[in-house]
Amino acid sequence: MLSLPLTLAARLLPVAVLAVGGWNLTTGSQPEADSAPSASRRPSVKAATGPAYERPPSPCEAISAETVQKLVPGAKSAGKELQASDPKRRTGCSWNALKGFDYRWLDVTFEVSPAPAAREAYDGRKQSSSLPGLGDEASEGAELTEDDGQQTRAAVVVVRKENAVVTLTYNGSDFETRKAPDAEAMHEGALAAAKEAVNALDAKGS
Repeated sequence: MLSLPLTLAARLLPVAVLAVGGWNLTTGSQPEADSAPSASRRPSVKAATGPAYERPPSPCEAISAETVQKLVPGAKSAGKELQASDPKRRTGCSWNALKGFDYRWLDVTFEVSPAPAAREAYDGRKQSSSLPGLGDEASEGAELTEDDGQQTRAAVVVVRKENAVVTLTYNGSDFETRKAPDAEAMHEGALAAAKEAVNALDAKGS
């Protein structure tokens, strides 16, 4: 029986770093609302000028159990919530499992901030290929790496919707064949999970 490479942990570390690296970005404080009452002020005007999303959704509930099991066979559907310095602005969750010799990692992070900061955050994480029709702007990137003959493939989707930025990472390796998972399968998996994550903004994050 084949044994797993001893460098497995070292190979997976960059994925974890990618998942939480964007959280170190600083965001400006929300502008304070005008406290002076006005009889002529309509609620709809106030709503239109405020942020679309006050806080991020619960991250481990953003991806359905069905999708988690499809993309990360053997993972616990509950996921592992990532620690954030300001959970009212940033949240994240990850799922990972090794089934046989197939390893998969999935994570999602949410960040809400004033709209200008959200646009800046998206620009800083923008990937190489545009994804029209998802949020206000979205992009996807793919990377194939090799370490000591072991291939790893990752797909990253970044989406901005109003003042929220969603980052989705899907990563995998086959430690028996030492080949990376199929590129199209990783793309489709990342895109499906990203769509659920964006939908979670309106379901639980507004």
